[in-house]
Amino acid sequence: MKHLKALSIFINILFLLVLVTETAQAARVKDLANIRGVRNNQLIGFGLVIGLAGTGDSAVNVFYSIQTVVNMLKAMGITVPSGQVNQLQFKNVATVMVTADLPAFIRQGDRLDVLVSSVGDAKSLQGGTLLMTPLKGADGDTYVVAQGPLSIGGFSIQGQNRGVQKNHLQVGRISNGGLVEKELYTAFNKKDEIELSMKATDFTTAARVAKEINRELKDDLAAAMDGRTVRIKVPEFYKNNATG
Repeated sequence: MKHLKALSIFINILFLLVLVTETAQAARVKDLANIRGVRNNQLIGFGLVIGLAGTGDSAVNVFYSIQTVVNMLKAMGITVPSGQVNQLQFKNVATVMVTADLPAFIRQGDRLDVLVSSVGDAKSLQGGTLLMTPLKGADGDTYVVAQGPLSIGGFSIQGQNRGVQKNHLQVGRISNGGLVEKELYTAFNKKDEIELSMKATDFTTAARVAKEINRELKDDLAAAMDGRTVRIKVPEFYKNNATG
């Protein structure tokens, strides 16, 4: 019994030492909080993928696929007689939704990845190419134009009796397929105050972050507003250079 009691005491002491060691480790502010107002913006657009090997949308089930192709041809000066619209078949075309995240501080002419997902009943987007598709934000403005060949990261092989499929064939990605056409204006360097948004609500952590910032800047500039927000006054030395 004495040995068991001694072992129990040792384990408790060891556990306390581990806790002290873990709490003593320094954590970066960037790991604990985000800067309020600095975030990604989601974009979305509707487009066409062409060049499919007969795995595109069916005109019977996806009527808007034919309408989209007709509208695209009309925009290019090609008129399809109204009486022949219902006779069109485009098994090498698929309607898709294109999505992307527009990072903060990105500039016109920069490129980003876009995600392409089938809307209709296309069997596969393998080998397809996305035609020029404007991507819009929540305000309705176009920020990115996407175009290029898809990479689906999978394949499908069909035999006489059975087939093999790897990964999801109705979703693909275009690396650097989005070209930024419009920037998001921000006056970050002109801010008089910066707010940190804690990733987890904790009054103690917010207070400690404010304390460490004041200690580093050697001034009483940071204060915890609540368990989620730390407000920092930009020092005179960093005016018009808040990123410094």
